[in-house]
Amino acid sequence: MPEEPGPLFAELVAIMARLRGPGGCPWDREQTSSSIAPYLLEEAYEVLEAIGEGKAARLREELGDLLLQVVFHAEMAAEAGQFTIADVLRGITEKLVRRHPHVFGAGGAKTAQEVLARWEAIKQHEREANGEPASALAGVPRPLPALLRAHRLQEKASRAGFDWPALPPVVAKVEEEWAELRAALAAGQPARVESELGDLLFGLVNLSRFVGVNPEMALTGTTERFLRRFHYIEAALAKRGKSPRDSTLEEMDRLWEEAKRLERGEVERPAP
Repeated sequence: MPEEPGPLFAELVAIMARLRGPGGCPWDREQTSSSIAPYLLEEAYEVLEAIGEGKAARLREELGDLLLQVVFHAEMAAEAGQFTIADVLRGITEKLVRRHPHVFGAGGAKTAQEVLARWEAIKQHEREANGEPASALAGVPRPLPALLRAHRLQEKASRAGFDWPALPPVVAKVEEEWAELRAALAAGQPARVESELGDLLFGLVNLSRFVGVNPEMALTGTTERFLRRFHYIEAALAKRGKSPRDSTLEEMDRLWEEAKRLERGEVERPAP
C-alpha cells in the first residue's frame, strides 16, 4: 500500500522551520524570497531536464528539490505573517475544484478543448472579481523564456478567436516576415533588423503552434544536436592532435556532415 504523503509533507515543513529557526542553518536563516528566487527557476529547469531524460529516479529527486523551494518560500512568508503553507495548499485545492466544475460540479465537458475554454472563462471571471486586468492575454508571466511566452500568448489569443483559419496563411506570414528581414539587412538598418527578426521569430512560433510543435522543445532539441555534433568535431580533431582553432572551416564542415551521417546511421562510427 502506498505511503500516505501527509505525514511526510508535515515533516518536510517542520524541517524547513527548524532550518530557519533559532539554532538552525546560518545559510538558510539568511535567505530571502529574492535571494533564492534563482534557485526556484533552476530547480524547475532541472525537472524539465529529468523529464526529457525519461529517468524516473532523477525526476523523483528533482521534483523533491522543486517542492523544497515551495516550502522554503512559504516558510519565509509565514515568518513575515503573510501566509502559511496551509494557505498555499488550501488555495490550490479550492482553485482546482473551482476550475473543474465538469468533475466536481454540475457542469459538463466532453473534450479537452471544452475544458480549456471553460478554464479560461473561469479564470477571466476570477480576475474580474479581483479587480485584475480582464484581458484574454492576462496571466502569462513576463519572465518566461521569450519563445515560451510568445507561444502561450498566441495560444490564449487563439482561444479568444484571434487566429488564422488554416496553415497556408501562417506559412505565407512567415515568408513575408523573412522578406522584410532581408530588406532590412540589405538597407543596413540595425534597429529595423532587430524588429524584423523579432517578427520572424514570432511568426515561426505561431507556425510551430499551428502544426502542434512546442517551439521551446524544438529549439532545445536542435541545440542538443548542435552540442553533440560539435563535440564530435572536437573529439575527431583531438585524435589528429588539433583543436577547432587549429583547423579550417572546411575541415570542421566535413566532420560536421560526418556527425550528421552517423546520427542517421549512414556510416559506421569510427573506432575509439
